[in-house]
Amino acid sequence: MLRPREAVRTLPTYHPPLCGRDGLRLDFNENTVGCSPRVLERLRQLDFEQLARYPEREPLEGAIADFLGVPPAEVLLTNGVDEAIHLLCETYLEPADEALVVVPTFSMYRIYAAATGAQVVSVPSGPDFRFPIEDVRSRITPRTRLIAVANPNNPTGTVASQEELLQIAHSAPQAALLVDEAYFEFYGKTVLGTWRELPNIFVARTFSKAYGLAGLRIGVLLSHQEQIRAVRRVSSPYNVNAVALACLPEALADQTYVRQYVSEVLAGRDRLERACEDAGIPYWPSHANFVLARIGSPEFIRLMRERGILVRDRSSDYGCEGCVRITLGPREHTDRLLATLQETLDTLGLATGASKS
Repeated sequence: MLRPREAVRTLPTYHPPLCGRDGLRLDFNENTVGCSPRVLERLRQLDFEQLARYPEREPLEGAIADFLGVPPAEVLLTNGVDEAIHLLCETYLEPADEALVVVPTFSMYRIYAAATGAQVVSVPSGPDFRFPIEDVRSRITPRTRLIAVANPNNPTGTVASQEELLQIAHSAPQAALLVDEAYFEFYGKTVLGTWRELPNIFVARTFSKAYGLAGLRIGVLLSHQEQIRAVRRVSSPYNVNAVALACLPEALADQTYVRQYVSEVLAGRDRLERACEDAGIPYWPSHANFVLARIGSPEFIRLMRERGILVRDRSSDYGCEGCVRITLGPREHTDRLLATLQETLDTLGLATGASKS
């Protein structure tokens, strides 16, 4: 009987709760209003011939390189950040190797690394989910071949400083250091280009969050040209679909739209954090487009859903017992969120004050 590899049989499974997502979706860190109108107009212009041809990503890699201020040889477009993680694991990990992740964090780091047969070493985050730089450095061994850091981190919204990230890269020159900057637009700090001094650094970006293109699945992996050349060997030449390639230039061109959306998200994030503080709800100051709060019960999530707002239960993540993650959007969505939050807390008999703006 045909059986999958042992590493695959023992993999943890990722089950995103995608079914029945009716209402205001504040559970997946998506852009809650959608992409630029320029993207929709480009979609309307697609013709049969464009969809019949295999997609060609190289011209757009050049455009992305110009946009980010790096040479095209340092750029690889991917099918979302998920594929970038997968490609790094396939390029650098052998079954005898180790991959380090700081928990809690995005679960696909563990899944893709473990699928290669490598051992995944979990390093607990520090108090208040602070980045545990010394603990990470102490766990680096000659077998360490991949270190994945979401910066800002999901689901906590916390960050590692650039100095800490460079310390790790220095401490593990034999390992690929992935700095996943999926939430860069909401944070504004990057290690982009540092691989010219430390060629083991990789940066991943996505267009699923601030740009509102989650349904098109497009991201970018950046590193030293020698490392990108190696990763490109593992990648399919047709990994990014033609629709995504056609639409991304319009999304990039409308930076006014992106800046406005990000500005409203940041204002909403401040309002939600103040509301949590006023209501006596423990939360962690965030650098992303969401806030993690310890509100405490499945009943809270159920009542919010009944009132038309979805939030994400993170109780199963390390250190996140009783926590929910709430995505922010434009002002009108934040207004609705805070009013519904207040009603739900009142129903549960918890602290009040959440509707303040």
